[in-house]
Amino acid sequence: MMAEATGSRKPLVEVAGVPLQAAMVDNWSQIQNFEAKPDDLLICTYPKSGTTWIQEIVDMIQQDGDEVKCQRAIIQHRHPFIEWARPPQPSGVDKANAMPSPRTLRTHLSTVLLPPSFWEKHCKFLYVARNAKDCMVSYYHFQRMNNVLPDPGTWEEYFETFVNGKVAWGSWFDHVRGWWDMRDRYQVLFLFYEDIKRNPKQEIQKVMQFMGKNLGEAVLDKIVQETSFEKMKENPMTNRSTVPKSLMDLSISSFMRKGTVGDWKNHFTVAQNEKFEEIYRKKMDGTSIRFCLEL
Repeated sequence: MMAEATGSRKPLVEVAGVPLQAAMVDNWSQIQNFEAKPDDLLICTYPKSGTTWIQEIVDMIQQDGDEVKCQRAIIQHRHPFIEWARPPQPSGVDKANAMPSPRTLRTHLSTVLLPPSFWEKHCKFLYVARNAKDCMVSYYHFQRMNNVLPDPGTWEEYFETFVNGKVAWGSWFDHVRGWWDMRDRYQVLFLFYEDIKRNPKQEIQKVMQFMGKNLGEAVLDKIVQETSFEKMKENPMTNRSTVPKSLMDLSISSFMRKGTVGDWKNHFTVAQNEKFEEIYRKKMDGTSIRFCLEL
């Protein structure tokens, strides 16, 4: 069971079986009617799968490796978050509509919930997937410190919540499968968190080519350096240290916590791991996707 919402922690509301924050659901018609443009680049991720990381990589590529230009605003203000809503502030759609083209936008929405105009306009999609076990651990610690999401309860409780898809933005399995299935039908560059960790230069090169940019070796090396976990964890423009404590309590857990591959081994019990493997086999049956669980 998901723990009762306390204080500003409101319960989630389902749209087509996918739990979302209530404010997003209240704004659902505006989100669904969003008008994408053909030159939009949409960064798509399941929560805690390297969203901030890929945003900073994309921004560094767009700014030709100039880290000073990337300091122009905190990362969450550089790329409008389509489904974001917290009245009376402008919604993610409002911010995107006010942005000049070409726009770089982001979303955690699954393929089922994505505003239809993104498909109709054949936009470019940049998807990053992270192995479910590490993703679950990261999401658990994120929910502990994020006062906008329901309290995660104990690790044992959260394990059940996550595998049953009762977390914000729904089932990891459905989300990843949905985007994996779209990769050959639309302009989707499908990346793995673990690959970026293992060989950042190679993966950043792929992103650069996908974006139609051609930057030299020195710039590429600089982007690798500037987007390292250590650099970003210390960077107030990316580490969420400017977010009010009432929203994110960084004393409970830092926003950028470990950024490693295999931290799940410090959380999963043997029984949980066996149970998870069984669920994974059923949910991902018939898909060719393969994840790396340790480096």
